[in-house]
Amino acid sequence: MMDDTTVDTGRAAGKTAGTHLRFIVIGAGMSGILSAIKLQEAGFDDFVIYEKADRPGGTWRENTYPGIACDVPSHFYSYSFALNPDWSHRFSPGAEIQAYFEDVVRRYGLASRIQCRKEVARCVFANRRWTIEMTDGSADAGDFVIAATGVLHHPAYPDIEGLNSFAGAAFHSARWDHAVPLAGKRVGVIGTGSSAIQIVGALVGEVKELVLFQRTAQWIMPMGNPAYSEEEKAAFRKHPEAIDELRSEVTRMFTDGFANHLADVNSPQLRGIHDACVANLEHSVKNPELREKLRPTYRAACKRLIMSENFYDAIQRPNARLVTERIECVGASGVRTSDGCLHELEVLILATGFHVDRFVRPMQVMGRDGAALDDVWKDGPFAYLAISVPDFPNFFMLNGPNSPVGNFSLIDVAELQFAYIMQLIEQVRSGACREVSASRAAMERFDIERKAAAKTTIWNSGCKSWYLDANGLPTAWPWTYDHFKAEMRAPRLGDFEIR
Repeated sequence: MMDDTTVDTGRAAGKTAGTHLRFIVIGAGMSGILSAIKLQEAGFDDFVIYEKADRPGGTWRENTYPGIACDVPSHFYSYSFALNPDWSHRFSPGAEIQAYFEDVVRRYGLASRIQCRKEVARCVFANRRWTIEMTDGSADAGDFVIAATGVLHHPAYPDIEGLNSFAGAAFHSARWDHAVPLAGKRVGVIGTGSSAIQIVGALVGEVKELVLFQRTAQWIMPMGNPAYSEEEKAAFRKHPEAIDELRSEVTRMFTDGFANHLADVNSPQLRGIHDACVANLEHSVKNPELREKLRPTYRAACKRLIMSENFYDAIQRPNARLVTERIECVGASGVRTSDGCLHELEVLILATGFHVDRFVRPMQVMGRDGAALDDVWKDGPFAYLAISVPDFPNFFMLNGPNSPVGNFSLIDVAELQFAYIMQLIEQVRSGACREVSASRAAMERFDIERKAAAKTTIWNSGCKSWYLDANGLPTAWPWTYDHFKAEMRAPRLGDFEIR
């Protein structure tokens, strides 16, 4: 990992005259750690991070299933201010990413700032301050709340008849039970999202039989994942600027070759990605019947694009089976499908995704004049520029509703968002105001424009995915990534209610 030095964030330089402010950061995952570091750099010394789990790390702490890895290149999925010359692979495994975040916490002296096993149950705004109540009965108060609660942290369990009657071990992929032996077992995996694809590739060589229950086929983008040699790591350590150059190259390729084209369903770049996925399927899967079962009926990138170097090989192994018949029920000995077949299993893995519309919930958030976020979001979550909700002053979200999600570096997204939020905070620190939140007019305009733009995105091209709201409209950032970066450069203060 990185070196053993600690980082001087230059707090003294940021201690300019102005209002004393206290910050409450909710969540010690990637965004919460980022928030704390940036607050320190800006000279704010009165802040705390509340984390519901026993240690920091967020999604990389929660997800420990076999094969877990990031599908964003390692040197891009890193803080811009905490580069890591020692990534083992182009796409790093989950445990390595978790260790990276823990090391950043150590290097920046954040351990004493994080209060673990502290789950925030309620946030109430009154008298220009936020009061925070915990599930353990304790409380706190501050001027700002930074909600760094993440997106994929509430597992979604399938509604399958008899699931609780299964006699073997059954667990969600995000709640992996490492005490359950898998070697030589008959294992079933329900789901075909990113987690399931990684699990299949990791387990098929260990188990006696692997049965993958597929409701929807996925396009698979071929992905090489070479290891960095010791010589390459040494070169990165000696010349950190080489990492910056690599990041710039990856950013350019990602933005120009992918992210800037998601907004245009007719983009030639998206057609090229689709053709690459088709070629991968055609060249990799030899059995015609299996190939057609694995062939999706929608455009590549309509769902979150899945990248894998071993899934097609894994699903063609002699001990692997793909089941496309609908699951009818689960019994004590296995899964019964609509064709009447009982698939006998000893372990059942639920790789069935997450509730992606929760964000800060189930935490209760009460804003100005008793506004309840649950009521405001009754038809679905939203936020102006993915950051602020009207009538919830000094309450800002990172990777909130309508953010760029999916095949993006959410670290890069959060860094851009926090730089934007910091400019709003400076309005309060300077004494210009005490409260900042998006105006209702700005929120309404943004939502109208967002919904109109969403109709021409690849996500609206004819598939069902977690990108879609209850009305079938994509909720993710519907414009180019360059447009997102431009919006994050500086707030338009006229779009905010400032008091």
